[in-house]
Amino acid sequence: MKISALRLDRKHGGRDVEFWTEISALSDLDHPNIVSIIGFCDEKNEKVIITSYAAKGSLKEHLNSPKLTWTQRLKICVGVARALSYLHYDERRGYGVIHLNVNSSTILLDENWEAKLSGFKVSIKQSLNRMDHVVLSDPIGTIGYVDPAIETTKGVTHKSDIYSFGVVLFEILCGRKAFIRDEANRFLAPLAKSHYENETLQDIILPALLDQMSPQSLRRYSKTAYFCLKEERAHRPHTLHIVDELEKVLNFQPGLEDFVRSTSSTINVFPFCFLYAYSILFEKRHDVVLYYCFYLLLFSFG
Repeated sequence: MKISALRLDRKHGGRDVEFWTEISALSDLDHPNIVSIIGFCDEKNEKVIITSYAAKGSLKEHLNSPKLTWTQRLKICVGVARALSYLHYDERRGYGVIHLNVNSSTILLDENWEAKLSGFKVSIKQSLNRMDHVVLSDPIGTIGYVDPAIETTKGVTHKSDIYSFGVVLFEILCGRKAFIRDEANRFLAPLAKSHYENETLQDIILPALLDQMSPQSLRRYSKTAYFCLKEERAHRPHTLHIVDELEKVLNFQPGLEDFVRSTSSTINVFPFCFLYAYSILFEKRHDVVLYYCFYLLLFSFG
């Protein structure tokens, strides 16, 4: 059985309270899209948390990979949304959990590319009937993902997680990180919002994904991501609604990726290249060559 070990890093500000917060949170959580705690070590100034193994690492490592298909990305999004819905609304615990550090580094991926939410060291437990109430807090989270409403309200709610998830949704769509220090558009969130409002999202979408998504899929997905980034928390959707929307987006994918992948592997482009070169070198009739290319194309599809 493979496991992952998370060691408290005091050199980079790791504190005992974060160690015990993570253990307390994971000990009460049981969901297929949340990492499972196996055990922990606390002796001789060594603090380590043992969790289930993430064979594919974090989502952050695969954001710009053309090998991670649009359908796979959608399934990851649905998994994280379900995890957040469980944290915010599951009544069996008697309380909700505000994660406060949702980002592409805390979203881990198992051997089947299934999302596993981790990183509960700054999470907050809150009564289910008070999830919309502000918990006084300094800005918490990772740069590029932090809820801007914290500055005006002086605290967080479960809608702070929604904002962070909205940033992740655009990371997945655009294939880039939420914050890139040395770029002119360092922050993805305002860039994505601007392109959405100007109907120019295609300019920043990861090119490898454009041929894989149906128009309905992109339209509904981008609308969901955009509303997650609303400045006012009341205008951001609840996770139950997000789960429903993303599941519908996934259903809009009509096997387009499989079609593109199968045709690209089935059609041998060599005959086309050969015939075209032959027509140029020997000045043969191009209309005849085009006829044969069309015939070969039909033959390739069987």
